[in-house]
Amino acid sequence: MLITPLQLVDEPLEIDETVQPGTIEYTPDLRQTGPLPVKGTADLLVERRDEGSQVNDIRLRAGYHGDFEILCARCVEPVALALNGEFDLLFRPEDADAGGGEHAITPEETEIGYYQKSGLSLEDVVREQVLLSLPGRTLCKEDCKGLCPRCGQNLNLATCSCGEAPADPRWNALADLASKLELKH
Repeated sequence: MLITPLQLVDEPLEIDETVQPGTIEYTPDLRQTGPLPVKGTADLLVERRDEGSQVNDIRLRAGYHGDFEILCARCVEPVALALNGEFDLLFRPEDADAGGGEHAITPEETEIGYYQKSGLSLEDVVREQVLLSLPGRTLCKEDCKGLCPRCGQNLNLATCSCGEAPADPRWNALADLASKLELKH
């Protein structure tokens, strides 16, 4: 769905969209498994600038919730993940702040996004917000054993026949370093 300032001139735009799985490409390790309802409002905020010019900002307030699968950080098996979130964002035309030279920005301006001349893509905003809501690391279970670094066997499902790897002789110099160090309390 494309949101343009022209759509918002007379009244706010009510958003009630459902993003189907496969519509948005997230990351290789994240997959949407069910519909993703997005409900909210888009408003036009006219910013008056010096010399009588104005900038048409779009304020987008919405929420979403849906089911996803993300790969376990250790064994790479899919893990079901329910995500939801709300956002209140401000977008400005990409050429509105394209003045020459460097200038300082206020803390409020760090929170502004930009949209292209064609308009603001709701899917792009939802993609970004879903990615920002992901946990830092996802495991299939707290004690996930991961994959064998040699053969790639999922150690949660079976043990591999690789056995214990011999220590790399280059590490021998560091082997007893811990016993030599004094612990300071």
